[in-house]
Amino acid sequence: MELNVSRSIVESPIDIEAVAAFIARVQKEDGEIPWSEGGKTDPWDHIESAMGLCVAGYLKEAERAYEWMSRTQLKDGSWWAAYRDGVPEDTSRDTNISSYIAVGVFHYYLITNDIAFLKHMWPTLEAGIDYALSLQESTGEIYWAKNGDGVVDPMALLTGSSSVYMSIKCALAIASRLRKSRPDWEKALKKLGHALRNRPDLFNMTKSRYSLDWYYPVLSGAVTGIDARRRIDKFWDKFVVPDWGVRCVSDQPWVTMAETSELVLALAAIEEYEQAEMIFNCLKDKKYDDGSYWMGVTFPDSVIWPEEKTSWTAAAVLLAYDALNELTPASCLFSHSFWGIPESRVSAPARETYPTQPAKKRLRKSPSISPIEEVRS
Repeated sequence: MELNVSRSIVESPIDIEAVAAFIARVQKEDGEIPWSEGGKTDPWDHIESAMGLCVAGYLKEAERAYEWMSRTQLKDGSWWAAYRDGVPEDTSRDTNISSYIAVGVFHYYLITNDIAFLKHMWPTLEAGIDYALSLQESTGEIYWAKNGDGVVDPMALLTGSSSVYMSIKCALAIASRLRKSRPDWEKALKKLGHALRNRPDLFNMTKSRYSLDWYYPVLSGAVTGIDARRRIDKFWDKFVVPDWGVRCVSDQPWVTMAETSELVLALAAIEEYEQAEMIFNCLKDKKYDDGSYWMGVTFPDSVIWPEEKTSWTAAAVLLAYDALNELTPASCLFSHSFWGIPESRVSAPARETYPTQPAKKRLRKSPSISPIEEVRS
């Protein structure tokens, strides 16, 4: 299956082809996508990079990335937390890393409508989700990892558990399309959602200085409606620096392009488009000539730091731009209105309770890419 992506001559605030080509250059022949050329690889950022490739129509490269995930999965359904040149560098087994494969696979499906791909990847994502949920406590939170000796670290992270929440949603959506029933996943999703919304005491709150802990419960769809907007408003001034972007941590004069892009995704998810576009505009001048984006920059002295050109930062920019401009059918992936039904009302997969069509958001203004049209080979 191939997609025909037609590009118009309308000026775009980002060069989509250049950004995707940069990610493709970083990718290795076996499909692995390191952070940067010669850098380490962690499976979560590897998946985000594959999603960025999909946005730009680089489907073969994305398929190779997902095949790499299938080949490197461990027997318990997890992955090592980091690799370098194919050798494990960090032998912890992170629940967030192991479950995020479901988000990437569902994203690919939304763009291609390739049910055969879902069937092919099902054993991999099923094992990844099962590994993550094997570390869920009865109160709903999910411990973040086992160490290299297989010992569980009894600590739950708000960002990581929020990301697992999104992964379970996508896994259930895939199960629905494959007519598979996983009521245990539905129960786990409900428990996790309750913990994320109502039990902050279950999570390591020393991480609250990180902006990820601020917006990830919203980005994942665990916190919705008026509560989502209140959460965004409450900590806006703590993390957002006008004209610069989003701080990685609240107590440092440093904004990062990935966090800025992900806040755009969270704002688009709750249909706060004016705010999202304002934040996205902070990215326009924070890039290199080769299509990559700065990883971060200090303010007000404008020191680029670190200087590493990361694949996943470029991918985050592409995902944010897609969410704002509806370039692909997957632009709605994080949209709360797309998912519609909260986890407490999940019914049997046969009733197709998960979304089948992209949510209608708004009319695009001056699109730089026409909507992707499916071309079956």
